[in-house]
Amino acid sequence: MTEVMLIWDNPLLFEKLFTEHGIKCQRIVSDSIGTPFIPPCKCVVIPTGFANKTYTNILPGIERNAKSFEKFVRGGGNLVVFSPVVPEYDYKWLPMELEYKQKHQVTNICKNQDHEAQCLVEDYCCEVEFDGYFSKSDGEVVFKNDEGNPLMVVKELGEGRIIATTIHEFPSGEFLKWINETAKKSKL
Repeated sequence: MTEVMLIWDNPLLFEKLFTEHGIKCQRIVSDSIGTPFIPPCKCVVIPTGFANKTYTNILPGIERNAKSFEKFVRGGGNLVVFSPVVPEYDYKWLPMELEYKQKHQVTNICKNQDHEAQCLVEDYCCEVEFDGYFSKSDGEVVFKNDEGNPLMVVKELGEGRIIATTIHEFPSGEFLKWINETAKKSKL
Protein backbone atom coordinates (compact mmCIF):
# COMPACT_ATOMS: atom_id res chain seq x y z
CA MET A 1 0.00 0.00 0.00
CA THR A 2 1.42 3.35 -1.06
CA GLU A 3 1.16 6.01 1.62
CA VAL A 4 2.70 8.97 -0.22
CA MET A 5 2.46 10.04 -3.86
CA LEU A 6 5.35 12.18 -5.03
CA ILE A 7 4.46 14.15 -8.16
CA TRP A 8 7.49 14.39 -10.44
CA ASP A 9 8.56 13.14 -13.85
CA ASN A 10 11.97 11.60 -13.12
CA PRO A 11 13.80 10.00 -10.16
CA LEU A 12 14.52 12.28 -7.18
CA LEU A 13 16.72 12.03 -4.13
CA PHE A 14 13.57 13.02 -2.20
CA GLU A 15 12.18 9.49 -2.76
CA LYS A 16 14.99 7.99 -0.70
CA LEU A 17 14.06 10.18 2.27
CA PHE A 18 10.64 8.51 2.59
CA THR A 19 12.16 5.04 2.26
CA GLU A 20 14.70 5.82 5.00
CA HIS A 21 11.80 6.57 7.35
CA GLY A 22 9.79 3.46 6.46
CA ILE A 23 7.15 5.29 4.44
CA LYS A 24 6.01 3.75 1.17
CA CYS A 25 6.32 6.33 -1.56
CA GLN A 26 5.38 6.17 -5.23
CA ARG A 27 6.41 8.73 -7.84
CA ILE A 28 3.71 9.62 -10.38
CA VAL A 29 3.60 11.98 -13.33
CA SER A 30 1.13 14.85 -13.14
CA ASP A 31 -0.76 13.67 -16.24
CA SER A 32 -2.00 10.65 -14.28
CA ILE A 33 -3.73 12.76 -11.59
CA GLY A 34 -7.46 12.14 -11.52
CA THR A 35 -7.26 8.89 -13.48
CA PRO A 36 -8.60 5.59 -12.14
CA PHE A 37 -5.07 4.15 -12.22
CA ILE A 38 -3.86 6.07 -9.15
CA PRO A 39 -4.61 4.24 -5.89
CA PRO A 40 -5.78 6.16 -2.81
CA CYS A 41 -3.02 7.47 -0.58
CA LYS A 42 -2.62 9.56 2.56
CA CYS A 43 -0.26 12.26 1.32
CA VAL A 44 0.64 13.97 -1.92
CA VAL A 45 3.96 15.82 -2.09
CA ILE A 46 4.90 18.31 -4.80
CA PRO A 47 8.65 19.01 -4.55
CA THR A 48 10.59 22.24 -4.91
CA GLY A 49 10.85 23.54 -8.48
CA PHE A 50 7.51 22.19 -9.76
CA ALA A 51 6.83 25.33 -11.86
CA ASN A 52 10.35 25.71 -13.22
CA LYS A 53 10.76 24.10 -16.67
CA THR A 54 14.50 23.73 -16.04
CA TYR A 55 13.69 21.02 -13.47
CA THR A 56 10.45 19.40 -14.59
CA ASN A 57 7.41 19.50 -16.88
CA ILE A 58 4.74 18.61 -14.32
CA LEU A 59 3.10 22.04 -14.01
CA PRO A 60 0.45 21.69 -16.78
CA GLY A 61 -0.83 18.43 -15.25
CA ILE A 62 -0.95 20.00 -11.79
CA GLU A 63 -2.80 23.12 -12.94
CA ARG A 64 -5.30 21.03 -14.92
CA ASN A 65 -6.32 19.02 -11.85
CA ALA A 66 -7.43 21.61 -9.29
CA LYS A 67 -10.65 19.68 -8.53
CA SER A 68 -8.73 16.44 -7.90
CA PHE A 69 -6.48 18.16 -5.36
CA GLU A 70 -9.42 19.75 -3.56
CA LYS A 71 -11.30 16.43 -3.44
CA PHE A 72 -8.18 14.68 -2.13
CA VAL A 73 -7.70 17.18 0.72
CA ARG A 74 -11.39 17.38 1.64
CA GLY A 75 -11.40 13.58 1.83
CA GLY A 76 -8.71 13.60 4.52
CA GLY A 77 -5.44 13.68 2.57
CA ASN A 78 -2.48 15.91 3.34
CA LEU A 79 -1.12 17.89 0.39
CA VAL A 80 2.43 19.20 0.88
CA VAL A 81 3.58 21.78 -1.66
CA PHE A 82 7.09 23.18 -1.83
CA SER A 83 8.28 26.25 -3.77
CA PRO A 84 7.74 26.74 -7.51
CA VAL A 85 11.21 28.37 -7.91
CA VAL A 86 10.13 30.99 -10.45
CA PRO A 87 10.15 34.78 -9.90
CA GLU A 88 6.42 34.96 -8.98
CA TYR A 89 3.67 32.37 -8.83
CA ASP A 90 -0.05 32.28 -8.02
CA TYR A 91 -1.23 28.83 -6.87
CA LYS A 92 -4.61 29.17 -8.62
CA TRP A 93 -5.07 25.40 -8.66
CA LEU A 94 -5.14 25.22 -4.86
CA PRO A 95 -8.42 25.75 -3.00
CA MET A 96 -6.84 28.60 -1.04
CA GLU A 97 -5.28 31.98 -1.65
CA LEU A 98 -1.53 31.60 -2.06
CA GLU A 99 1.02 33.70 -3.95
CA TYR A 100 4.81 33.33 -4.01
CA LYS A 101 7.75 35.65 -4.63
CA GLN A 102 11.22 34.25 -5.20
CA LYS A 103 14.00 35.47 -2.92
CA HIS A 104 16.86 33.14 -1.99
CA GLN A 105 18.20 33.74 1.50
CA VAL A 106 19.34 32.14 4.69
CA THR A 107 17.42 33.22 7.78
CA ASN A 108 16.57 32.43 11.33
CA ILE A 109 12.99 31.34 11.04
CA CYS A 110 10.51 32.78 13.45
CA LYS A 111 7.75 30.58 14.79
CA ASN A 112 4.54 32.53 14.28
CA GLN A 113 2.48 30.16 16.45
CA ASP A 114 2.57 26.62 17.75
CA HIS A 115 1.45 24.11 15.15
CA GLU A 116 2.16 20.41 14.69
CA ALA A 117 3.55 21.13 11.20
CA GLN A 118 6.49 23.07 12.65
CA CYS A 119 8.28 19.71 12.93
CA LEU A 120 9.15 20.27 9.24
CA VAL A 121 12.40 21.71 10.55
CA GLU A 122 14.27 19.73 13.22
CA ASP A 123 15.73 22.80 14.91
CA TYR A 124 13.90 26.00 14.09
CA CYS A 125 16.29 27.99 16.27
CA CYS A 126 19.01 27.53 13.62
CA GLU A 127 19.35 29.24 10.27
CA VAL A 128 17.55 27.68 7.30
CA GLU A 129 17.68 28.30 3.57
CA PHE A 130 14.55 29.40 1.74
CA ASP A 131 13.97 30.32 -1.89
CA GLY A 132 11.04 32.70 -1.54
CA TYR A 133 8.11 33.67 0.61
CA PHE A 134 4.33 33.90 0.40
CA SER A 135 3.21 37.41 -0.50
CA LYS A 136 -0.47 36.45 0.01
CA SER A 137 -2.10 33.61 1.90
CA ASP A 138 -5.32 32.83 3.70
CA GLY A 139 -3.62 29.92 5.47
CA GLU A 140 -2.41 29.82 9.05
CA VAL A 141 1.18 31.13 9.13
CA VAL A 142 3.49 28.71 10.96
CA PHE A 143 6.95 30.13 10.14
CA LYS A 144 8.13 33.59 9.03
CA ASN A 145 11.55 34.87 8.04
CA ASP A 146 13.47 37.67 9.80
CA GLU A 147 11.55 40.22 7.72
CA GLY A 148 8.15 38.85 8.76
CA ASN A 149 7.32 37.16 5.44
CA PRO A 150 5.52 33.80 5.64
CA LEU A 151 7.70 30.77 4.83
CA MET A 152 5.19 28.08 5.81
CA VAL A 153 1.40 28.12 5.90
CA VAL A 154 -1.23 25.49 6.67
CA LYS A 155 -4.84 25.50 5.51
CA GLU A 156 -7.34 23.04 6.98
CA LEU A 157 -9.89 21.96 4.39
CA GLY A 158 -12.56 19.33 5.01
CA GLU A 159 -10.87 16.42 6.76
CA GLY A 160 -7.37 17.18 5.40
CA ARG A 161 -4.93 20.02 5.05
CA ILE A 162 -2.68 21.85 2.64
CA ILE A 163 0.84 22.54 3.88
CA ALA A 164 2.87 24.97 1.75
CA THR A 165 6.45 25.96 2.42
CA THR A 166 9.31 27.81 0.78
CA ILE A 167 11.92 26.36 3.13
CA HIS A 168 14.54 24.87 0.84
CA GLU A 169 15.67 21.96 2.99
CA PHE A 170 14.62 18.33 3.28
CA PRO A 171 11.80 17.90 5.78
CA SER A 172 12.57 16.11 9.03
CA GLY A 173 11.70 12.45 9.55
CA GLU A 174 9.28 13.56 12.26
CA PHE A 175 7.44 15.74 9.73
CA LEU A 176 7.22 12.90 7.19
CA LYS A 177 5.73 10.63 9.84
CA TRP A 178 3.35 13.37 11.00
CA ILE A 179 1.92 14.07 7.53
CA ASN A 180 1.36 10.35 7.09
CA GLU A 181 -0.11 9.62 10.54
CA THR A 182 -2.51 12.60 10.55
CA ALA A 183 -4.06 11.85 7.15
CA LYS A 184 -6.70 9.48 5.87
CA LYS A 185 -6.54 7.57 2.63
CA SER A 186 -8.10 9.66 -0.10
CA LYS A 187 -8.37 9.40 -3.87
CA LEU A 188 -6.33 11.84 -5.95
